[in-house]
Amino acid sequence: MSAFPKGFVWGAASSAYQIEGAASEDGKGVSVWDTLCRRPGTVREGQTGIVACDHYHRFREDVALMKAIGLHAYRFSIAWSRVLPEGIGKPNPKGLAFYDQLVNDLLEAGIQPFVTLFHWDYPQALFNLGGWLNPSSPDWFAEYAGLMAHTLGDRVKFWMTHNEPQIFVGMGQPDDVTAPEIKLKWKELLLIGHNALLGHGKAVQALRAGCPSAVQIGMAPVGNVKIPASHSPLDIEAARQSMFAANRYDFWNNSWFSDPVFLKQYPEDGMMFYGNDMPAIGPEDFETIGQPLDFYGVNIYTGDVVRAGAEGIPEPVAHPVGHGITTIQWSIASEALYWGPRFLYERYGKPIYIMENGIANMDWLHLDGKVHDPQRIDFMKRYLSALCRATADGTDIRGYFHWSVMDNFEWAEGYRQRFGLIYVDYATQQRVLKDSALWYHDVIVTNGEILGQNST
Repeated sequence: MSAFPKGFVWGAASSAYQIEGAASEDGKGVSVWDTLCRRPGTVREGQTGIVACDHYHRFREDVALMKAIGLHAYRFSIAWSRVLPEGIGKPNPKGLAFYDQLVNDLLEAGIQPFVTLFHWDYPQALFNLGGWLNPSSPDWFAEYAGLMAHTLGDRVKFWMTHNEPQIFVGMGQPDDVTAPEIKLKWKELLLIGHNALLGHGKAVQALRAGCPSAVQIGMAPVGNVKIPASHSPLDIEAARQSMFAANRYDFWNNSWFSDPVFLKQYPEDGMMFYGNDMPAIGPEDFETIGQPLDFYGVNIYTGDVVRAGAEGIPEPVAHPVGHGITTIQWSIASEALYWGPRFLYERYGKPIYIMENGIANMDWLHLDGKVHDPQRIDFMKRYLSALCRATADGTDIRGYFHWSVMDNFEWAEGYRQRFGLIYVDYATQQRVLKDSALWYHDVIVTNGEILGQNST
């Protein structure tokens, strides 16, 4: 018997700016990440996405490697400014042709495309007009979504609007961590978030109107997972409460961007906490934001342990001294793939796709010409085993996408972090399947049965 449900989708993921390169070729416009990378001191060692993995020129080789791994699906994003150099207006035929051919090659290889519309590389031309602060920004995003529906909607059946709004709203604006790297007040940040949510809803409408046949649509927020310290009902409830609390001056929670989409309201604790900083909400806003979705996509890498303190109030439990961490300093917390999907499914009632999960590791080409990454295999085995238990316990999980399909530009970290199943030599653009890619192939072929075996 298979470990995962029949029809479970096994995939891997990427994003446009992190792998495509060709940053100013064939009519592509400038994005906020192009702009940020030009500023001295913003990205480690002055590295940029100008070339990245050169996927724009090497996508056929990359699709062949995906097929060799056995992927059922590939999640990638569209570079908004590649298809609409000014963000709106006249499309770029060469940019559209690139994604058109990529989708055709994926389908020919038997790989289902999962398309993300926005993975942080906002068009600089629209940012110059105010970006998500501009009241027209939701309509700009809808125009872009309609263009992609018209271009790819006859073949692409799975779509996501935003990737990790907690990041591009909460970290790209106040904290100087990611593009566009500006300082704003919380009142402005809340307005940016609200407009991005309106853009999500209008994009869903545009996709459903523009795609010629039925499609599956979701979103892919960060999963800020809380893990109960024990299986006691009190600790489980404390973890659940903590996971959906919105009561701090940050967006590092699950409810602020998900409740409006799935429940048509902001969480009450957040509205009370933000008070007069809340944006004006129009009478039809939640109807627009709350367009019916088909799944909940979520990116989960780690989690924090929580227990019930005095009177059941959630309190954090520190990780043990010397606990496992990745090279990007994230804790190894495999139970996050059990409790995260479970709590999200219980709250929102939608099928779950794990849209990102993976490990930053220290990988290099060994003397035997191979890339041995046992830590990644161990990480995947732990996390996938937890995900398997979640499905067995009734959480409706439809698929898993490993982050990432290949080593790539890791934003402000540059090329220091390696997340890929495929090793990339950035000097030569040589690709090598890592041991983890070969192991993942066997996971896919057996639908997870090999997770029960002792050896890796």
